Amino acid sequence: MTGVTNEPRPASTLAAIWAARYRTPARFVALIALLLPWTTTGLTFALIPWLIAFAFVDLREFPRSLLRPICLLPIALVALAAVGALWSDAPWPERIHAIGPPAKLLVIPLLIYQFERWPYGHWVFSAFLASCALLMLYSFTVAIDPNLSLKPYLSRGPYKAESGIAVRNYIDQSQEFALCALALVYPVVALVRQGRVRIAALFAVLAICFLGNMMFVVVSRTALVTLPVLVVVFALLHLRWRLALAAVGATGILAVLLWNISPPLRMTVAKFNGDYHASIVGNDVSGMGSRLEYWRKSLRFIADAPLIGHGTGSIRGLFASAAVDAEIDPLRGEIVSNPHNQTLSNAVQWGLVGVLILYALWFAHLLMFRGEGLACWIGLLVVVQNMLSSLLNSHLFDFTSGWIYVLGVGVAGGMALAAKKAEV
Repeated sequence: MTGVTNEPRPASTLAAIWAARYRTPARFVALIALLLPWTTTGLTFALIPWLIAFAFVDLREFPRSLLRPICLLPIALVALAAVGALWSDAPWPERIHAIGPPAKLLVIPLLIYQFERWPYGHWVFSAFLASCALLMLYSFTVAIDPNLSLKPYLSRGPYKAESGIAVRNYIDQSQEFALCALALVYPVVALVRQGRVRIAALFAVLAICFLGNMMFVVVSRTALVTLPVLVVVFALLHLRWRLALAAVGATGILAVLLWNISPPLRMTVAKFNGDYHASIVGNDVSGMGSRLEYWRKSLRFIADAPLIGHGTGSIRGLFASAAVDAEIDPLRGEIVSNPHNQTLSNAVQWGLVGVLILYALWFAHLLMFRGEGLACWIGLLVVVQNMLSSLLNSHLFDFTSGWIYVLGVGVAGGMALAAKKAEV
């Protein structure tokens, strides 16, 4: 009896190795997306093997890819941060440290190049969604039993046991959950139109769970400001006008209903007024009141150097020079390195030049996501969310929100460009 060999043919072996050459970088990007909602250190370590794997893909067209505005503008912003260190008065360690937050934008051109050519972007989206779903379930568990939270072991600051924060902070958690909930709306609508109701219902339930966590466990004020705008954006872009009006009306009715049955929602909204009075009347430190003071001082700093700013890493030193005695006036005595507004952060450090590059970057990335398809919707959602949330925070430079932008724009951008090429 003749034995049958299971040894692979040389041609099939080479094909498998060749395919793995392009799948491996995608797997590492999916790992980064999986770790992002949970850890900062793990994400940083996952970047190293991805960069190594990326170096082995076909890079012959990479220099030409970098010449497009969607890739040039992130590089230009990082280059401005590096050059801006030369005219800053901050100590050199602070200047070098301040280059780090925008440096992550250099990953965007690499991701666009990778996912424009090799179709594995859905791995990244699926990994991020699964990770956020697990985090959402864990958050519900922590809300029931705060002793199960990892936050006290991971945070250097105070932890409120009743907050329901599982691992990081309520701003990042709300941004992630809002992004996932709204990203799921597109496949739900598409699946319903295709008659695949069961899968659509499963995604709809998952989206409702994300929103339920935000409404009944904990939600950030930034998410509350951005969420209605993003709903309107989806309705205008992807629904017929009658259905869009109905969706916006239903959202308004739902908001009123949630207001009446959700104490956490009412408490979060009430913080706007409470913070304002605490700071304006009592000169005390608060979330919104302190932001108003940061913005007032930042505008004064910008007026002193409107064209090229005060240089990279200069924000903390400027606030220190303008601070009064904190014991006499706690609000005006605060010294911060972040004015909690992305435009002001750029303008203080790099003046009008920094602001123009920032808005050109956002605009170029918005244009990249014109059209239909899940990738275009996710990319548009990420850019608009970042632009809106950057009114109240420096979310392009913050760690979690900044990496969400990098992954969202890079992966979805590559997929959207590939889809447009296929249509031609």
